[in-house]
Amino acid sequence: MAYALQQLINGVSLGMIYGLIAVGYTMVYGIIGMINFAHGDIFMIGAFVALTAMVMLVSGGLMEGPAAILLVLAISMAFTALYGWTVERIAYRPLRGSFRLAPLISAIGMSIVLQNFVQVSQGARVKPLEPQLPGGIELMREGTFVVQLSYMQMLIIASTLAVLAIFTWLVTKTPLGRAMRACEQDRKMASLLGIDTDRTISLTFVIGASLAAVAGTLYLLRYGVIDFYIGFLAGVKAFTAAVLGGIGSLPGAVLGGLLIGLIETFWSAYFSVQYKDVAAFSILAIVLIFMPTGLLGRQEVEKV
Repeated sequence: MAYALQQLINGVSLGMIYGLIAVGYTMVYGIIGMINFAHGDIFMIGAFVALTAMVMLVSGGLMEGPAAILLVLAISMAFTALYGWTVERIAYRPLRGSFRLAPLISAIGMSIVLQNFVQVSQGARVKPLEPQLPGGIELMREGTFVVQLSYMQMLIIASTLAVLAIFTWLVTKTPLGRAMRACEQDRKMASLLGIDTDRTISLTFVIGASLAAVAGTLYLLRYGVIDFYIGFLAGVKAFTAAVLGGIGSLPGAVLGGLLIGLIETFWSAYFSVQYKDVAAFSILAIVLIFMPTGLLGRQEVEKV
């Protein structure tokens, strides 16, 4: 029982990170109907920016502890948002009126560019970071096994819930959110009614990149090791989470992320860790066979 509870805590914290990345995928898909395959590498950029900022703050003796983490989070979001805006301007906007495969190919090319840029500028070796928020709360003890909720896991869960609450308010209660929903329903009609669709789409990429930066920073602080390739696998899993929850559904993206995180964690704990990805993708295939739109997705209505 204690072991299962510990794996549940680990799975929820991992799933929260996947959910943050998946929200970026589903936002872009909802606005322009395309999958941004460079989004995983934006997550990787956010982790590297956070690593650089944290090392500069701590080694310089300027700041440490929770205050340093909050400042690093803000710096990572700001820099990564610029990368998201650049990806939209270079890889998507010039091809928006082209055939559907063109932006997809462009996004894959941008992903490769970002990977190689980080590999050349930061090196191919893994980059470690010492724990910045050690310790935790003991929840229960069963023999010699201790169930612990670490402060880092608490930060991941609290940060994710806070960011998602702010984003939900942004989408549902602000003029920008109304513009985003209008572009999702009918971009041409929204443009005719005076909405600046280019600005709305750019801001959607910026917000998605900021969420990926939060995920990248939390990933770095939780696991303490990153390299230039982490964006590919995390991006694939987050895309899987978005599809599992229902592509285009923001709550579905978070739900899908939680499910992927829990499946990976429990499979690694009770079965073979080498096949954790196989388990996650197999369950995705099974769900899509019986629910093609995902768990919370809605059927598209074709207008004629």
